[in-house]
Amino acid sequence: MKKILFVTSEAHPLIKTGGLADVSGSLPKALAELGQDIRLLIPYYQSLKATNDVYYRCTVRVNNCNVNILETRMPDSNVLVWLVDYPEFFNFPGNPYVDEHGNPWANNADRFALFCRVATEIATNRAYLDWQPDIVHCNDWQSALTPALLSLEAQRPITIFTIHNMAYQGTFPAATYDNLNLPRRLWNPNGLEYHNLLSFIKGGLAFADHITTVSPTYALEIQTAEFGYGLEDLLKHRKDHLSGIINGIDLEQWNPESDPYLSHHYETNSLNKKALNKAALQQAMGLPENPKIPVFGLISRLVHQKGIDMILECLPEMLEMPLQFVLLGSGDRLFEQQLHMFAAQNPEKISLRVGYDEQLAHLIEAGSDIFLMPSRFEPCGLNQMYSQRYGTLPIVRKTGGLADTVVDTLPATIANKTASGIVFSNAQAGALIEAIKRSLFLYSNPTGWRQLQKNAMLKDFSWHNSAQQYLNLYDSI
Repeated sequence: MKKILFVTSEAHPLIKTGGLADVSGSLPKALAELGQDIRLLIPYYQSLKATNDVYYRCTVRVNNCNVNILETRMPDSNVLVWLVDYPEFFNFPGNPYVDEHGNPWANNADRFALFCRVATEIATNRAYLDWQPDIVHCNDWQSALTPALLSLEAQRPITIFTIHNMAYQGTFPAATYDNLNLPRRLWNPNGLEYHNLLSFIKGGLAFADHITTVSPTYALEIQTAEFGYGLEDLLKHRKDHLSGIINGIDLEQWNPESDPYLSHHYETNSLNKKALNKAALQQAMGLPENPKIPVFGLISRLVHQKGIDMILECLPEMLEMPLQFVLLGSGDRLFEQQLHMFAAQNPEKISLRVGYDEQLAHLIEAGSDIFLMPSRFEPCGLNQMYSQRYGTLPIVRKTGGLADTVVDTLPATIANKTASGIVFSNAQAGALIEAIKRSLFLYSNPTGWRQLQKNAMLKDFSWHNSAQQYLNLYDSI
């Protein structure tokens, strides 16, 4: 049994802004189920929703600040959560990282440097908790100073740093370094300095014993200029200590056999009931109920990264095809306006819902036949895995986690029953429309389509599988 300190700035269902929270909510629980002694460390934000009792554990003095450590448990789990309680930094309403206008909080460097200092005290058993981890597992830039600070300690645990998205690096002006009162030894181009800026993420990339990211393909992509955001050379230098482990999904929350958001449940041997969800989706979205016409679904942020511009370019041609298209999402106002225009002009073929609706998201996954996910980059991605679990075949671009989780439908993969979707390579509308045409051709063969659905639904996207890979990694270091 290993003692693991899992350091994260968000964890579902306590607090969530994105995919990091899903990982931090699921992976520790899966590791605990594999018999590990794991503790979560997270800031005590005002908006954090703790459903279990919260207790005071101790007070730690870091950088001339007295910081309380509180204790609670993850909902529906025995995993202990330690909360970094420093009201001056964390006790205010709203998002953990940005204000109501989307601008980063002015004191983010102070807030997360303090968070990393507390993690370091716990990791070295100086926090009066009488518990020292064997592994400190940090996630994204908010916790990335922890491996750097621990590198200065004589007796320290092993450090793992997971990149969830290289686009977010936590960079600040050079003067911030002195203001934070960080050790001078770490301020150099091989340390935390990045073109005369302070880079939090470099703390993890340069000093962690091992770096992971959320899919094997993304681990290769971030070593290139296109995906490395200026740090590709450092990642190439550390490639022997870099690997990718695909995220899992919550198999209880996303299960067509028991999904509480669906009125009609189904599994591989009752796939005919999927058509009832299709009818419910068509009704909910105001589209003509037609069991024969394929329904394409999309749940996404409406931004360039997700390939929405490619879809808009394809829509005139798609409208001439026998299909319906349902979208749920929000993002770029221009994309929203263009989609509204297409939907208004073609109410029998396109239906758009701007915003987010959890029930509708589940109904789209269950009721669609085909799911569109033509992302330009996607470190891991979740919807392509949800779709396969619901027998909804995804069309994806060959990038990041999409490349690792969707098997293209080709003669060889049809024969060995691994085919589970349609994959295209070039981030261009022409390549996407060809993939759409290919999906319609496959859909026109009901027997073959049913087999593809079964292939997809039988794939193992469990967190247990991912947690075992992390455990094997911990053992190997």
